[in-house]
Amino acid sequence: MEKMKFYDTTLRDGMQAEGVTFSLEDKLAIARRVDELGLDYIEGGYAVSNAKEMEFFTEAAKLGLKHSKIVAFGSTRRANSSVTDDASLNAMLACKTQVGTLVGKAWDLHVTDVLRCSLDENLTICAESAEYLKRHRLETIFDAEHFYDGYKKHPEYAIKVLSAVAEAGADVLVLCDTNGGSLPDEIEEITSVVCKKFGPLPIGIHAHNDTDCATANSLAAVRAGARHVQGTINGLGERCGNANLCAVMPNLAFKMGFEVLSPEKMKTLTEASLFVFETGNLTPVMNMPYVGESAFAHKGGLHVDGLRKSTRTYEHIAPHLVGNERRFLISELSGKSTVLAKLEKAQIAQDKELAKRILDRVQELESEGYQFEAANASFDLLVKKVMGTYKPAFELVKYHTSVEKRVTGNTVTEATVKLKVGDKVEHVVGEGDGPVNALDAALRKSLENFYPAIKDVHLIDYKVRVVNAGAGTAARVRVIIQSRDKQAIWGTVGCSENIIEASWQALTDSVEYKLQKDAR
Repeated sequence: MEKMKFYDTTLRDGMQAEGVTFSLEDKLAIARRVDELGLDYIEGGYAVSNAKEMEFFTEAAKLGLKHSKIVAFGSTRRANSSVTDDASLNAMLACKTQVGTLVGKAWDLHVTDVLRCSLDENLTICAESAEYLKRHRLETIFDAEHFYDGYKKHPEYAIKVLSAVAEAGADVLVLCDTNGGSLPDEIEEITSVVCKKFGPLPIGIHAHNDTDCATANSLAAVRAGARHVQGTINGLGERCGNANLCAVMPNLAFKMGFEVLSPEKMKTLTEASLFVFETGNLTPVMNMPYVGESAFAHKGGLHVDGLRKSTRTYEHIAPHLVGNERRFLISELSGKSTVLAKLEKAQIAQDKELAKRILDRVQELESEGYQFEAANASFDLLVKKVMGTYKPAFELVKYHTSVEKRVTGNTVTEATVKLKVGDKVEHVVGEGDGPVNALDAALRKSLENFYPAIKDVHLIDYKVRVVNAGAGTAARVRVIIQSRDKQAIWGTVGCSENIIEASWQALTDSVEYKLQKDAR
């Protein structure tokens, strides 16, 4: 098994994704998590861009990382400056890292139209910049920007750029599909040429996902001889994103036989993916391969029946290999096999009569507008109710919401909740941006003294769907809520002609599930 090198650029390229911002503390936390995962390089950021980026390198040096090397990123010197006076190069040195990554132009179009210098001058710029970092004893990685586009238009010049930095002492040559427009066959063919010309110098791939081929392109480059792969956790990145290391690494390990991470580290991949989503305050992508919540979710009755007989029938790998889990979705497509499979997973003895009663209840509720495939927590509570083992953590006495629009234009929303927990009655008021938000606040406030763990629960998604639109404003609505704590994500559902009541059902199911989950 050949050993691969993985280079994580979540903290730079990933931050260029629309809607993604990491604070200094976020970046340090992600760096620790990536180090725990076992990746070789962590690109800390573009040092010259702002003070926060430079502060990261100061603080990262104190982390005591066990596996990953922190990398300073910068560009080659400007055409009108020397290396000793160049702000970007000197900012890289000021980071005091062991590794520096230089990005330089490999497409003649960018040299003439962006840098606005001669092709020969660009070769000198790239070579002098690489030599400057090597002179200061940095491991030097050269990112050949737009290499594949440059090679397709002017192959001799693109190769000259690589030759210039290789002769200057660069340790790794990384071929970038910066616009993300190349296809796997092109990537493999061009990478093969480079590997044959520059071997044994390590060759890398940096792929963007504008054709949805970043993962496939990274694998194609590896087939051609590349042994250094750059990407981001969850594929975060500018425009359509970068190569997703959460897909690239298991594909290389399980499909192509490369040494990637230890089996123990690979089993934390799903957790690492969720950690980055959570740290960036981003909603997880459910259908992401390998690590998504839906990656091993099964809905069709025939599929579930096959899985109960042999998991190989509808799964290409065992979910636990990447720290994920098998899920069975309950819907109108489900049969008794699906219900029995969920009972098995919950370690409830197989009982076909019980399965039939549960399925009948599911179908009855779905005819009213409920849906359980995205509401696993509500389904778990339903099973307990059908079995007669459900014990509520609290009882509702009443709730009330009010929305007041004032002449000033301000809107004030309040909710009062009166609950009974054991022999005690709690009667509290909550405020919010709307009636559901206020109701959620009042519910939490009334229970936190009895169940402090509720403070760990965060609502991460709230969806409303009209079930019978023909009824107009009297239509039934279905509310789906996704919640999470430090360990898990779960979904709950409510359905009613009253959106507040539907929301209350989903909110209380979320709290009940959290308490019962913790008790287990």
